[in-house]
Amino acid sequence: MARDPNVPDAFDVYTVVILRRPADAPDLPEAELDALQARHLAYRAELVRNGVLVANGPFDEQSDPSYRGMSVFGCDPAEAARLSDQDPSVVAGRLAYDVMEWWVRAGSLAFPSATGPVGDRRSMPDD
Repeated sequence: MARDPNVPDAFDVYTVVILRRPADAPDLPEAELDALQARHLAYRAELVRNGVLVANGPFDEQSDPSYRGMSVFGCDPAEAARLSDQDPSVVAGRLAYDVMEWWVRAGSLAFPSATGPVGDRRSMPDD
């Protein structure tokens, strides 16, 4: 069978973490929320400085308000989950996360501030 011309020959596969607010997130006083947010942002900034987090930011105008933000990691999904488990907002129960691989057409994205390679180049497996 001929290869589908709509399927790229190669993909760059990235580790993505979606942060979301769980339904059972604890209510905290505003001062505690502010301090927790500061620790969350500092933790994420440290991951960027360490070169493991290459793109990161909050969502706005989303169809589901429980979705809070997305991160692209320069590591495998297991390591991204381990690092996400240590996020102060995850530890406090204010955020949860989903980890996945994101396949995009090879060469369609660039991360100019990354200090090392990001993602793996792969081909779609033959069925």
